[in-house]
Amino acid sequence: MNHRQSLAQRRAELVERSAAQRAALLAAATPIVAKAAAVDRVVSYVRRYPVLSSFAVGAVALAGPRRLLDLGSRAVTLYMLLRG
Repeated sequence: MNHRQSLAQRRAELVERSAAQRAALLAAATPIVAKAAAVDRVVSYVRRYPVLSSFAVGAVALAGPRRLLDLGSRAVTLYMLLRG
């Protein structure tokens, strides 16, 4: 009988340790899950609008990211001036 009790106690300890490890893994994975969700949204957008995505990539390749950023900031400034 003593052997069965020790096995039951050992099993309870293992289940408790497993639950603690599972909780620690979930807590550590929370930032990764948030980043993966953001990447998933981008991928789903690219799959939904492949032509628009191809156009954007082509514009960056042809104009260069620095020039495109400069043009974008000018466009936002002009928009804000016309809006106000």
